[in-house]
Amino acid sequence: MAWEYSDKTKELFMNAVQGKDSAHLGEITDPDGIGEHGSIACGDAMKFMFRVERHPTDPLKDVIVEAKYLTFGCTSAIASSEALCAIIEGGRYTPIQALEIDNAAIVKFLEGLPSQKIHCSVMGAEALEAAVFNWAQNRGVDLRELGVDIHPHEQEEGRIVCKCFSMTEPYLRRKIKELNLRTISEITDAVKAGGACATCHHAPGGLQDLLDSIWGTADGAGKSISTAHAADGADEEGRLSPYQFAKKVETLVDSTVRPMLQKDGGDIEIVDIKDLLVYVHLTGACAGCVGAGMTLKMMVEQSLKDNVDEKIRVIAV
Repeated sequence: MAWEYSDKTKELFMNAVQGKDSAHLGEITDPDGIGEHGSIACGDAMKFMFRVERHPTDPLKDVIVEAKYLTFGCTSAIASSEALCAIIEGGRYTPIQALEIDNAAIVKFLEGLPSQKIHCSVMGAEALEAAVFNWAQNRGVDLRELGVDIHPHEQEEGRIVCKCFSMTEPYLRRKIKELNLRTISEITDAVKAGGACATCHHAPGGLQDLLDSIWGTADGAGKSISTAHAADGADEEGRLSPYQFAKKVETLVDSTVRPMLQKDGGDIEIVDIKDLLVYVHLTGACAGCVGAGMTLKMMVEQSLKDNVDEKIRVIAV
């Protein structure tokens, strides 16, 4: 399925891909706070960092003046990371004040996200918490004395509930309560748990058991991966035929990728499609652009991964 992104989300994503001055993609040398969330194995990972204007005597009055990130993920992950940095820099927050920025604030800044992509905004909020924890350690700030409850090692501790994404019970319990998640599908949308093999949905001690123990009622199970694919015309095991796959790729390129490239005087031609390999040729202004490789990886390939199949690889010819 094709995600319906807001104009704001697409704008921030394109700014990052094209390396616009307003974008925040990159690293800060010797940051005052740095935090990570997610994992490459899961398909989404973010490293968030910030620099503060240090107060001479009181670290609680430090002000965040610069924020950057490195994100491995989809359009939503990159746009959510951009939104987080823009919110922080625009508000001149202290690190403690920045903790008030939750995933709902990120979604609002983006003028909405598809429900299946809410986990990208959660990833940004979690990376921010980790960065503030790091800043506090560096500046000798005792967060517990301030009543700030951050769990930097929560994902490494506790029973693993979702083995595909290494999600622990303590982490999932906290996110279910914080985000008021009531169904398995809501958990998957928010933090990705249960979004792969689905074994943890109804296993003993799994997602449904966690929901029942927290809310006291069975609210239902999430939508299976195969069901989602079936809606796109796939077989019962969620597989598209070679013809269906090629048509989805061509349709997405024509409706989404090509218009974005044409705005900058470029274009794209599909040369061949073999299994999950899509061979393309950039033309126009894109053909000689120094950023052509990044355009292929972060815009063309990522758009196809988001909307067709996450295992797609785009190869320039």
